[in-house]
Amino acid sequence: MSVQAQKTKATDGDDEADAASTELTEDQIFHVLQNERRRNVLRYLQDTDEPVRMRDVAEQVAAWEHDTTVEALTSDQRQRVYIPLYQSHLPKLDTEGIIDYQQSRGIVERRSSAAQLEPYLDVGDDEGDDRWDDYYIGATALAGLLLFGAVLELPVVSAISGTVIAGLVVLLYTSLTIGRFAEGRAA
Repeated sequence: MSVQAQKTKATDGDDEADAASTELTEDQIFHVLQNERRRNVLRYLQDTDEPVRMRDVAEQVAAWEHDTTVEALTSDQRQRVYIPLYQSHLPKLDTEGIIDYQQSRGIVERRSSAAQLEPYLDVGDDEGDDRWDDYYIGATALAGLLLFGAVLELPVVSAISGTVIAGLVVLLYTSLTIGRFAEGRAA
């Protein structure tokens, strides 16, 4: 067996041992995730299996923090993110066994134990909520129009009794709530 093959085999065995020995406690998880930069680093690495340059991580994190693109970042914006990542955040993630950070080479690699943090990273990122917000805004507008029409005794709405209008409004919101609940259970 070649030296490179032996190193690869030893590394694979270490990764399996690391995954078993780095089961993070809930306190460790929350401590690691309490900082937004560390969360952003983990989001960046979430879809990568290969080592990445630390500079690429820092640039994307800076772009997210400044709500811009990597290309539009200024040198100061890059540096204000790069230095704390280099000196503090990446070493912390490495110490916890979540990433492999080769500081001298500027290389960052996600470890298998990072998967333990993924459920916490996706919280609040549900794009379907925007659609439901629109539904509720529409329902509120419709209910408001019905009630306003009843108060002004508009021809079509005044033919409907107040009890029926109230029932329709309750039915509208009940339907939306059931739909949203059912979608959440299916996901």
